[in-house]
Amino acid sequence: MHTDIAFSPAIFNRQNLTDAQLIDLYRSIVIPRTIEEKMLILLRQGKISKWFSGIGQEGIAVGLTKALKKEDYILPLHRNLGVFTSREMPLKKLFSQWQGKATGYSQGRERSFHFGSPADRVIGMISHLGAMLPVADGLALASNLDNKDFIAVPFSGDGGTSEGDFHEALNVAAVWDLPVLFVIENNGYGLSTPTNEQYRCKQLAERAAGYGIKGVTIDGNNILEVYHTVRQLAEEMRFNRKPILLECMTFRMRGHEEASGTKYVPQELFEIWEKKDPVKNFEQYLIEQQVLTPESVGAIRLEIKQWVNQEVEASFEEPELVPNYEKEITEVYAPLAQSLTPPLNTKTQTLRVVDAISNGLKEAMTKHPELVIMGQDVAEYGGVFKITDGFVAQFGKDRVRNTPICESAIVGAGLGLSLAGKKAVVEMQFADFVTCGFNQIINNLAKNYYRWQHPADVVVRMPTGAGVGAGPFHSQSNESWFAHTPGLKVVYPAFPADAKGLLTTAILDPNPVIFFEHKLLYRSIQGEVPEGYYNLPLSKAAIVRTGTEAVIITYGMGVHWAISTVEALNVEVEIVDLRTLLPWDKETVFASVKKCGKALVLYEDTETGAFGAEIAAKISEECFEYLDAPVMRLGSLDTPVPFNVELEKQFLASARLNDKLETLLSY
Repeated sequence: MHTDIAFSPAIFNRQNLTDAQLIDLYRSIVIPRTIEEKMLILLRQGKISKWFSGIGQEGIAVGLTKALKKEDYILPLHRNLGVFTSREMPLKKLFSQWQGKATGYSQGRERSFHFGSPADRVIGMISHLGAMLPVADGLALASNLDNKDFIAVPFSGDGGTSEGDFHEALNVAAVWDLPVLFVIENNGYGLSTPTNEQYRCKQLAERAAGYGIKGVTIDGNNILEVYHTVRQLAEEMRFNRKPILLECMTFRMRGHEEASGTKYVPQELFEIWEKKDPVKNFEQYLIEQQVLTPESVGAIRLEIKQWVNQEVEASFEEPELVPNYEKEITEVYAPLAQSLTPPLNTKTQTLRVVDAISNGLKEAMTKHPELVIMGQDVAEYGGVFKITDGFVAQFGKDRVRNTPICESAIVGAGLGLSLAGKKAVVEMQFADFVTCGFNQIINNLAKNYYRWQHPADVVVRMPTGAGVGAGPFHSQSNESWFAHTPGLKVVYPAFPADAKGLLTTAILDPNPVIFFEHKLLYRSIQGEVPEGYYNLPLSKAAIVRTGTEAVIITYGMGVHWAISTVEALNVEVEIVDLRTLLPWDKETVFASVKKCGKALVLYEDTETGAFGAEIAAKISEECFEYLDAPVMRLGSLDTPVPFNVELEKQFLASARLNDKLETLLSY
């Protein structure tokens, strides 16, 4: 496949480009090549630690970027230096980035090409291939919702097309008519794995037919073919708002990264593709067309080389990064710039938890016209728990969107919406299904603000918990997976008024929030809920029962287990409802422990390794001298959640709570 295209000589067609435009394209492709050559020298000198070379592939990144409008979003990968330089991002800042300096784009927190600049409409990658394709969907959705004409252009390598996110992103873009130009750089290898071990279709663009969209294959080493094709496709997409899959055939002349080498590549392939060098061939064409002369070529190359050397030296003079503990800790989360609205309306209504959540969502949708709700069956059907029932009639299908069954793509699209200035609420039909979107939450949402100080304004709603006889795949309490991840906020209310007030705050907050809603509490618990819009602060626990003999620290269903057990035993035990697990309210918890002297941490999650163990450890560390007994903890059995009702009762921590509390009190 690569050999056939390689033997075909590049046929350049300037079409209506002026000499000045051709020279600009030439300068634009020489810049990344010159930087590449300089970086290889610096790598050998030990002045940078790693480099992913794009030598031989510059025609794609440069031709594409020059063909797009400044308003279009580009989501590049390892070998797309030409995107950054063609968007005219300052060279000194780029070099500072690659040296890990504070003056780089991510302040020493990202390496190589894992960075971007939202101001330049360049959205940086993460290491997981395919993960940025769904983000492009969200950016394009924002364009459609705001009636803009910008498009989103994510890159993928040939290897990345095997990832699930590739399929999910293309399918969502096709179903939703999103203006995304999916670009595949087919360079023949996924690290060392050749394409004949990656897929069986002749060209990857053929896959477009399966999604009902257009697929195009071009010579990626011909900068003019890339430029004209992308310009044509982009203008087409601005009009018809449908995605297109563009495959650019090319070759990687260096290793996946420099340390990996190229021994696995047959030497004859290098000889073939050397003849198709995108810089040399375009240069020769311009000389033949008398657009440039050998002398002017030499002058341009010298000027660019001197400029690159100057910017490199300037970056070396930038101060070395000095770690700052407070700065690192405080920049994990975006600040909440808006003030909270306390419950101002003294009028209340009696609501179940499910109704309070629905009411809170409605209030938030009204307050935030930029908010979009996405999830399986959330539109006309109203969601499997009917929380969004009637929302389509009130807010329309643009803002209340049924999704294909693809958790990863929808969470990624939520991030894309956020990058474009919107808010997103993503409903997991059941919290168990979040495993299919785990990478997007853990590696994209959670780390986004820390990487480049741009909020990931997404709430993921998680119907969770056991007690309803739903078995091991619809009943898990998986909050501990997320409470371990810096950058996320994890909220888990136990009462209707809390559920509403914490949900509106989660949506107001610019950080990604994982919002747990216990399914058994949906319709079994009711209470007085203030009418209208209001917020309750995150990371603030509530004391739901005072006492002096001991304290139970818990959340969610555990709060109700604790109340009924304490009342049945008729003991003076304090109950602290955490409400937020990450970040959690240490001050309130420690104050209760110091007052009572005995503490039990209670949770529905399986006992070993759960977040409750972290609370118990912190209590032991911070309150040791106040304790009259060992800190105890109680979780559910270390088994999957069983289906049989009697087995499920035995599984849950509530089955052993009475005995555990009596043991603590009698210590």
